[in-house]
Amino acid sequence: MPQQFLSLDELAVQLGRDRRELEKLVQRGRIPGRRVEGTWRFHSAEIRHWLEQEIRGYSSDELAVVEESHRSSEAAADAPLAGLLSPETVQVPLEARTRRSALEALVEVAGRTWQVWEPALLLEAILERESVLSTGFESGVAIPHPRNPLPQALGTSLIAYGRAFSGLPFGAPKRALTDIYFLVLCRDSRTHLSTLARLGRLLQLPGFLDDLRNAPDSPASYATIAAADRKLDGA
Repeated sequence: MPQQFLSLDELAVQLGRDRRELEKLVQRGRIPGRRVEGTWRFHSAEIRHWLEQEIRGYSSDELAVVEESHRSSEAAADAPLAGLLSPETVQVPLEARTRRSALEALVEVAGRTWQVWEPALLLEAILERESVLSTGFESGVAIPHPRNPLPQALGTSLIAYGRAFSGLPFGAPKRALTDIYFLVLCRDSRTHLSTLARLGRLLQLPGFLDDLRNAPDSPASYATIAAADRKLDGA
C-alpha cells in the first residue's frame, strides 16, 4: 500500500531539494504540510497535487531531478516515454470539436491497448480534473490526466497522444487554443509524476512542438516523439 505521509527528509529526497530550503517554504505556507507532535508531515496526495502545479514553471534541469527521483520500473531507462507510448496509442489527426470529444477520443485511443479496463471511470475522472484546473498550456499543449491514480481501471500505465488539425478551446491560459494532447494514465503516483516531468522536459526541447505540428500522420508523430525522447538523454 502506498505510503500516505512523508517526513521532511523523505520529501527532500523525492524533490532533490535541500531540507532547510523546504522547511522555510513549508513554514511560509508555500508547501502543504502540517506539524504532528512537533514534526512536519506531508500527505503524499497533497504533495502530488502541489508538485503538478509547481513543475509547470520548472527548468529542464529541475524537471530532470523530479523525473529521476520518481522513476518507476514501468519506464525504460534510456527513453522512458517509449515504455508508455506506442504506435497504436498515437492518433493524428484526432477528430474532435470540443474538450469532451477530444478526451473521449483520447480514451478510445488508449483503449486500443486493451489495458483500459474502465474507460467510463477514467473519462469521468479526467473531466473532473479539468473542471478543477485545466491542464492546457499557452503553447497549445494539454496533458490531461485523472486527479488521482486509478489502478483498478488500468492494466498498465500508458500515454495516448493526439493532435487535432484545428485548435480547440480547452481552458488554457489567455484563451489559447489547444491542438496537441498527451493523455497520461498511470497506475501509481511515482510513475505519474515522473511522466509529467519527462513530458515537461520534452516540451522544452527547441523545435519539438514545431516538429510535432509538421508531422502529417500517426507514424510520423510517433517517430518524432520517440526521437525527442531519446535525445533528452543523449541516446
